[in-house]
Amino acid sequence: MKRSRGGMDKRVRTARAIDLYSGVGGWSLGLQLAGVEVVASYELWGPANETNFKNNSHQAQTVDIRRLALKDLPTDIDIVVGSPPCTQFSFSNRGGGGDLVDGLKDIIQFLTIVDHLKPRMWAMENVPRVAKIIEKELEVGGVLADFSHLGCVTHVVDMAEFGIPQRRRRCIAGNFDMELLKSYKPTSAPCTLGDIVSGLAATPVVDPIYGFEIDRSDLIDHVEEDLLSPEEVRINRANKMTHTVYNSMPFPDPMDRTVRTITATCTRVSRESIVIAVPGRDDAYRRLTLRERACLQGFPVTFQFYGANYGQKLRMIGNAIPPAFSYLMGQVLQRRNAKEVPLLPQAATALRRPEPIPVETPPDRAGVRYPANRTFKFAIPSLQLKSGVRFELDNDCSGEIVKWGVAFYFGTSKAIHSLQLDEETARYLKTRSKKALKQAAAPYLEEVRQFVASADIRNMQAVWTHRRPGGIRPFMLLDKLDEIGSALSASLSQHADEAASVIEALIQHQHGAAAEALSGVAKLTRNSATILAGLLIGSTVNPLLLARVFCWDRQKDSISN
Repeated sequence: MKRSRGGMDKRVRTARAIDLYSGVGGWSLGLQLAGVEVVASYELWGPANETNFKNNSHQAQTVDIRRLALKDLPTDIDIVVGSPPCTQFSFSNRGGGGDLVDGLKDIIQFLTIVDHLKPRMWAMENVPRVAKIIEKELEVGGVLADFSHLGCVTHVVDMAEFGIPQRRRRCIAGNFDMELLKSYKPTSAPCTLGDIVSGLAATPVVDPIYGFEIDRSDLIDHVEEDLLSPEEVRINRANKMTHTVYNSMPFPDPMDRTVRTITATCTRVSRESIVIAVPGRDDAYRRLTLRERACLQGFPVTFQFYGANYGQKLRMIGNAIPPAFSYLMGQVLQRRNAKEVPLLPQAATALRRPEPIPVETPPDRAGVRYPANRTFKFAIPSLQLKSGVRFELDNDCSGEIVKWGVAFYFGTSKAIHSLQLDEETARYLKTRSKKALKQAAAPYLEEVRQFVASADIRNMQAVWTHRRPGGIRPFMLLDKLDEIGSALSASLSQHADEAASVIEALIQHQHGAAAEALSGVAKLTRNSATILAGLLIGSTVNPLLLARVFCWDRQKDSISN
């Protein structure tokens, strides 16, 4: 209540908001918990709109917002929020090479609507990269320059700092008070991954963020996937700990910390997948359930996802703004002092599961058979340095002949170089090496030569695609190269100076006059024993691997010798 000048009480009007590019309603749920009336939401994807409508009980229109007529918008709106699509801006999509011009169309439309409705407050969420793009385009001559009067300021926040159990960095742009938002930061640490997993395993189920309990029979989308197969474990561990380019990350994911960003798409063998150890079982690992992901994304266990399949629900969860964060934004957009803001469990006491409940969607299952051109690309751990300097075993499936081989890369992320590893290279290295060095390397090169010569390389692609049993598996070959690489590096450490000279000579031999300008050469000579070991191994095994290739029939999707 607010006292007027005449001494009479006048009820404060509830703030009215619209949610643009609303997805499943992460903004809407948070704002409603903060006491804001969400008048309408707008979203192109029908299943997300259905999810929003059934959970948040307000008008949710399925519409292409780029074609939304301004005259059809509600009036007397105090707050505008939204999350325009991030696909064109995200570095994780298309390697950062999205169509920025197309992506900016949605931001232009969002700001056009803000300019038309003239709300008191507005906020827009997107990936961190968008912050710099908006700042640049708001300048004179930029495509957003006409909106400079809207008071837009960009901020990149880590939502873990605001109580979300996920290290999720996002751009939040708008005309809100960032210092007020910072004043909402909790004094205690957010839930951990372990808190989420144990809370959902309890009986009754305890919502780890919102604090209330529900019967286990009421918990939806908490079906565990098959355990990861030994091959899937190996691939996940390699993708995280010895990736060919990116820095290492822990495997399995630590239970005593918040988690990495929950993504909209991932496979059973992706670097982005969060993988946890199964308690009480050695070498048993699984991915998270949909409900575990949703809780880590700040959704209450009562929130339901009305997707037709598992993949749709993954997309709904990963693309959403965490409502536990948008709740705080709802308070900021109403300019409430931190002391006036109830804790989230206090604001969420009225939450109930919507009806009807969605259909349970079966999770992904372990792959039984893969495409005949399934790729393999993994660094040899003992022959890998940081910053992308590595020897890797891979297969080339671009043509009718599948070719296995060892490749070498060095330089920087903006200037990647390589050296050919073939018979000619093997001869050159032999002629440039002195007798003692050749003797030190000989037994290890003979061991790897015999291993490859006796291995069923011709059948390896069929084994890798799960079309045939038995035979040599790619990881068996990788492990052998790793073992020989470690032993040979140690042996060559007694010849480090000579090894450095041989490496420099090979670079000059293969790159000629351009060798002087190559980046990263000094790093190779500082690690000469490791690099020369990789060069010797790669140029020894590649001719043997190339001599044992096989064809695959694209039309029949089958492999033939």
